[in-house]
Amino acid sequence: MSEEKISITAIFGEDVFNDTVMQERLPKKVYKELRKTIDEGKELDPVVADVVAEAMKDWALEKGATHYTHWFQPLTGITAEKHDSFLAPPRKDGRAILEFSGKELIKSEPDASSFPSGGIRSTFEARGYTAWDCTSPAFVRHDAAGAILCIPTAFCSYTGESLDMKTPLLRSMEALNVQALRLLRLFGNTTSKKVTPSVGAEQEYFLVDRDKFLKRKDLIYTGHTLFGAMPPKGQELDDQYFGAIRERVASFMKAINEELWKLGVSAKTQHNEVAPGQHELAPIYSDCNVAVDHNQLTMEVMKKVAERQGMMCLLHEKPFAGVNGSGKHDNWSLVTDDGINLLDPGATPHDNIQFLVVLTCILKAVDEHADLLRESAANVGNDYRLGANEAPPAIVSVFLGEQLQDVLSQLISTGMATSSKQGGKLQTGVSTLPDFMKDATDRNRTSPFAFTGNKFEFRMVGSSASIAAPNIVLNTITAEAFADACDILEKADDFDMAVHDLIKEYATAHQRIVFNGNGYSDEWVEEAERRGLPNLKGMVDAIPSLTTEKSVKLFTRFKIFTEAELESRSEIKYEGYSKEVNIEARTMIDMASKSIIPACLKYSKALADIVISLKEAGVDGSAAREILSEVNELTNEAQKALQKLVQDDEKSLAIADVKERALFCRNNVKVDMEELRAPIDRLEMIVDKEYWPMPSYGDMLFEV
Repeated sequence: MSEEKISITAIFGEDVFNDTVMQERLPKKVYKELRKTIDEGKELDPVVADVVAEAMKDWALEKGATHYTHWFQPLTGITAEKHDSFLAPPRKDGRAILEFSGKELIKSEPDASSFPSGGIRSTFEARGYTAWDCTSPAFVRHDAAGAILCIPTAFCSYTGESLDMKTPLLRSMEALNVQALRLLRLFGNTTSKKVTPSVGAEQEYFLVDRDKFLKRKDLIYTGHTLFGAMPPKGQELDDQYFGAIRERVASFMKAINEELWKLGVSAKTQHNEVAPGQHELAPIYSDCNVAVDHNQLTMEVMKKVAERQGMMCLLHEKPFAGVNGSGKHDNWSLVTDDGINLLDPGATPHDNIQFLVVLTCILKAVDEHADLLRESAANVGNDYRLGANEAPPAIVSVFLGEQLQDVLSQLISTGMATSSKQGGKLQTGVSTLPDFMKDATDRNRTSPFAFTGNKFEFRMVGSSASIAAPNIVLNTITAEAFADACDILEKADDFDMAVHDLIKEYATAHQRIVFNGNGYSDEWVEEAERRGLPNLKGMVDAIPSLTTEKSVKLFTRFKIFTEAELESRSEIKYEGYSKEVNIEARTMIDMASKSIIPACLKYSKALADIVISLKEAGVDGSAAREILSEVNELTNEAQKALQKLVQDDEKSLAIADVKERALFCRNNVKVDMEELRAPIDRLEMIVDKEYWPMPSYGDMLFEV
């Protein structure tokens, strides 16, 4: 059977109300006014909004849409939507009228009472608003609900506080733009009108068979396995990484590519990751807020396509203990509207003064706010992953590579940088293979924040997380560093000397954050402590960073968050941590008490019967007796651990203070969970597979 050919250029963006569609469907004057709003932040005229809404509705109807939704990102970490049809009150003759006004495009009113607010709003105070983010294009999504016009929006409370990820992200982008342009003007750039953070998020994920997934309550309720012994083969042979893609997985990848391309998501790279059953998708870079929207879309499309194909897509940071977990590398750079990448060092970075100012400002930003950057990547799932020699350590540091490290060393030691190391030619030693110029520096996969040519790669982010939070922090701390630098340089009598002094000062003062070595080593943990770098090992350790005096000053200075918004997010995170841990604990209790321990008792009974039969037959039953003894011992150990977990889970629910409850969950409930898991994982290696009540790791990782 011949395979249907797909033209990427023909389908790319076909379901997006993008610039091309707007030019085709909007009157020239309306199009220009809308572009001013998008490009310059000009307020949108209601008359213009009406025309845009009508054109958007007609376009969506042609795509088969029956409903529209304001698609937003509340503080749940996922997206939310409420569907309204285009139907208006029917005519007197009963015929339908379809309408969509500018008011409906710009604003909607979802119930805000059931979304996390961290105490900003009482439960009975329900009113909230979504507002159109016209900088991120609307799109039509096709699924079992039909065709839905999705309008990316921000979400705020009736009293104006942000209740979402989009609003502070847009605020941070505006702040960064203002300060970056200040810096560019000092260097004589009068042509660039806008600086935008450009982001590409690599998405790692696991695929498992849907039927096996449905037999595991831990996967259903928590997204990852809470019990499970390693199979005989894991990732030891390195044969999964970049290996040939299996047919079923290839079919999945083909389907998600086509759906994402239609939605304007530039899915580019796909491959097998390190662990069996693990894979990765990476897009081309786009504007920061669009990249955030696209990553949320990517996760949603992955889940839906996997289920349609009889699989489940696992986005948890650690679906299977013992094999690599999943991250989401956030590649971040700064680009002007006329194509200048502020993080491009050029061929000779030592004499690229503007780049050195930008670089040392970022070093300052990361050093001064390492705790915030760490917190931006903190979630319950990432606690299973960070610092486990498969992902960056929990200590934030910056990798610059040999070339830039050498330039900074020159600046620090002599005050001048006079040369830049070059990569040289790599000779393959094979006449039929080309020799080629290699990069000036190697990569470092253990670094949390690595410079990789013309961008920084923030590698701490977890696979299930929204990338909004880390980019809010990156944008804001960089805006602050640029603002501080401009405050100094704008007052300077001798600009060249002031720039020189600033670069040297920042490079010297913040060299402690630079580390090019092995981030997995115990020596680095000791060295980082000596340098005074924070080591926030888990989510609960990191949350206080949100509300320090330093953080409040940072975010309020640039109007990213109010102090009340920061306190609310802190409360939401403490509460979210406890809730997730409690769900995991209750799932373990359910599985152990209703399935696993009963299965072990049945197996123990079967063994006891065998021992009796062998004894009656006069046969040596020592092997059966030894197995029976071990099963009984481990089952008793599991039962005791289960009882302790039940008690501490109940105690945690009685703690009213959200921080105290989170600490109790970390210090007690999580410990109990580990103590329950240990004997059960050992039992899985002993109990006959016929008795074991759920699919094993081997069943799931190698049978897709």
